[in-house]
Amino acid sequence: LTAAPHEAFGPGDPHGRPELRRALADYLARARGVRTDPGRIVVCSGFAHALRLLSGTRLLRPRMAVESYGLAFHRSLLSSAGIRTIPLPLDADGALTDGLATLDGLRAALLTPAHQFPTGGPLHPERRAAAVAWARESGGLVLEDDYDGEFRYDRRPVGAVQGLDPDRVLYLGSVSKSLSPALRLGWMVLPDQLVDRVLAAKGEREGWTGVIDQLTLADFIESGGYDGHVRRMRQRYRRRRDQLVATLAERAPHVRVSGIAAGLHAVLELPPGTERSALRAAAWQGLALDGLGGYRHPDATTPHPDGLVVGYATPPEHSFAGALDALCRALPPEQTELAELTELT
Repeated sequence: LTAAPHEAFGPGDPHGRPELRRALADYLARARGVRTDPGRIVVCSGFAHALRLLSGTRLLRPRMAVESYGLAFHRSLLSSAGIRTIPLPLDADGALTDGLATLDGLRAALLTPAHQFPTGGPLHPERRAAAVAWARESGGLVLEDDYDGEFRYDRRPVGAVQGLDPDRVLYLGSVSKSLSPALRLGWMVLPDQLVDRVLAAKGEREGWTGVIDQLTLADFIESGGYDGHVRRMRQRYRRRRDQLVATLAERAPHVRVSGIAAGLHAVLELPPGTERSALRAAAWQGLALDGLGGYRHPDATTPHPDGLVVGYATPPEHSFAGALDALCRALPPEQTELAELTELT
């Protein structure tokens, strides 16, 4: 507040405070390999707000490719804007982006290249290149949701796809995972030709993100505090991930854990037909978990494995061990054990 210029306390600029845009341009280049300048960054209140703004520009209509597993909330935002979403199949290497060229009438593709949500894993380099090649040849756009991009544990962070082609890839990020979803701050890194269109969709004055929050985040980044915070949280989340994996290996070795190289969640692969009962058991234990099926696109044609999506960042330190204990009690037994119990019954 003391250092802020007087004009900062007037009506907000929908472009975002220049202090924050300068700080983000430097940080994203250094930490994520994003190629940009402050003029190409538009501040928003989060990823969902970015989707709403882009939908309002008509850039994404009438059809847009999305990953076959993702947040239904995001798909509903696109659907309400008249955009039909087409699911891209997934495997261990991410979305099968080579199929983009076979889809007619496609204007854009929404991907989570750094860490696919919820199945986990980065997008393979060849598939990153295929997505960019499709965008160049078709005149389409790639929307890069940098989900969990800063929280990698077993290797260096994967660079942003935007670095391959800043004119065809829109980079979207926020502080929802690094700080809190309660702090409504996000950003769009746009091609030059799209900045004015997005600002027109946003309106003449900033109506979403507070100036003081923007100035505070800019100061946090420029002071080095944000980098230090991310490093500390990365270490804490890695310890929690390791504790989760070790506990499951000891008490439920029949349950395979995947998607753990990055992010704040893991997927527990369950025996077929046990997802719903495991969710009921978890709720009985007081755990808030999601089933993998809840993230599946309704038009997806790939097989539907049973699984639980377990976020390990939320519980307080003093209750994390108890939460793991409750999770193990909620998991289905091994199929051989289940068969023996059924035979006895």
